[in-house]
Amino acid sequence: MNSSFSGFLFGAALACISLTAGCQRPFYQATVQLAPVTAQPVSKQLPADPKAEATIAPYHQKVEETMSAVLGNAPAAITKNPGESPLANFVSDLQRTRASRELGQPIDLGVMSNGGLRAPLPAGPVTVGSVFELMPFENELVVLDAPGAVAQQMFDYAARVKMALSGAVYTATAEGKATNILIGGKPFDASRTYTIAISDYLAGGGDQMTFFRALPPRKTGVLLRTAISEHIQALTKAGKPVEAKVEGRVK
Repeated sequence: MNSSFSGFLFGAALACISLTAGCQRPFYQATVQLAPVTAQPVSKQLPADPKAEATIAPYHQKVEETMSAVLGNAPAAITKNPGESPLANFVSDLQRTRASRELGQPIDLGVMSNGGLRAPLPAGPVTVGSVFELMPFENELVVLDAPGAVAQQMFDYAARVKMALSGAVYTATAEGKATNILIGGKPFDASRTYTIAISDYLAGGGDQMTFFRALPPRKTGVLLRTAISEHIQALTKAGKPVEAKVEGRVK
């Protein structure tokens, strides 16, 4: 676990302590008495407070134990890169699978941009902490019902950055247009409405996907981070490794 992420978790633990310890009322009703303090520079030379360290220690230990729990094993690191990415393929595929299960219907497409994936999954043991580093946001998995015109805009957006989409293959032209689109092995049909598994952030127009804003999302109630963790656990239970690759989804 890198130091910045460990610091984030440590800060979260501190927040939990400050808001809940010894408080029988909602924290916004509590009266806080602050002792007089003297300002001093914060640096490595500032001595630790033994009492504060003792209070924090059990929470810190619990966070470390939770984040160190192993979910599965990856024979090789699953990374992201410009264009079609093993990591984006991995996440967008599991989005379709999980959304289909939650809503009880087939899902045509899965969308995940490289910008939404913050760290690779490392080779070797994949831990809870690994998934938090990959997906530190509280993004929810949602489903959009996209008319053909919106789906075409999505494919043209993808073509400009050579982004792969789960459930489809297409050709990206030099002008940044998507052609020869196949969805589920069938030619793109502009008269159809396509279902898309996606994060609520991208569904709301994040990463300049503004063409999605007018589409009401159908919620699954599942955090994307939870979907990733549980997919890895399911692979492990089935005796399968955690792996992904570039498959030529973008020609």
